[in-house]
Amino acid sequence: MPKIGAHVSAAVSLDLSFKRAEEIGAECTQIFISPPQQWAKTLHSETEIQTYREQAKKTRIGPNFIHGVYLINLASGKPELVQKSIDWLIYSQEMAEKLGAEGTIFHIGSAGSRGQEEAIKQVIKAISQILEHSQTNLILETSAGAGNTIGDTFQELGQIIKGVGESRVKICLDTQHIFASGYDIRTKEGLDKVVGEFDKEIGLDKLVAVHANDSKTELGSHKDRHENIGEGLIGKEAFRDILNHPTFKDLPFILEVPGFTNSGSDQDNIKILKSLLSTS
Repeated sequence: MPKIGAHVSAAVSLDLSFKRAEEIGAECTQIFISPPQQWAKTLHSETEIQTYREQAKKTRIGPNFIHGVYLINLASGKPELVQKSIDWLIYSQEMAEKLGAEGTIFHIGSAGSRGQEEAIKQVIKAISQILEHSQTNLILETSAGAGNTIGDTFQELGQIIKGVGESRVKICLDTQHIFASGYDIRTKEGLDKVVGEFDKEIGLDKLVAVHANDSKTELGSHKDRHENIGEGLIGKEAFRDILNHPTFKDLPFILEVPGFTNSGSDQDNIKILKSLLSTS
């Protein structure tokens, strides 16, 4: 059965993410380990890291993931930006290993005005460099496709994974992002088709997490706009099908929604997802 969790705050101390997860009924987590709009590499003490590991064991909440800062762009034509992205991801992967987290989920970035093939070759090279510094998974997030971003098609993601040729490169499938990229998951037939294409281009063994988000924007909009479960254009019944599809039965589902009081992923969204799980 899937685990239902959320992106939660790790403010003040990383281990407090588990307390916040328990408060909303989350069974797995995703956190920021540094401010998401900065290149800062926050120094976390050995005591804080050890307490995080102890709380993960005590609460049995997991798997747990780190989310990359929003500034990352491995596809950029600016060498200094690419290097900053590589350096930050090395830092994050080293932290993931220390924390016992599954790895770092991150947005690959935009090629800008450059050709896709040139950008993809650069991304492959950068990922290979990052992987040399830790043993944890590096997790590519599916993109909504705005502004010539890399990773909005399964074909592109598959190309990157095959190019790197390393088993630790994994995928997080964001339901809102793939919907905005034109993958219609609103019916069982559509979902089966999308799963089949994912398997063909990437391989289902590469899928390690789902970002469970409804969509404020229409199919193929290429806009990254999350909505609460059942309040968007994907719809509650589609999430019932996704949660109970054999492909997703053992995966963590992580909410990244505005929340019904606009305070972020909340207990009500978690209850909705849990209510859609089949007990048979």
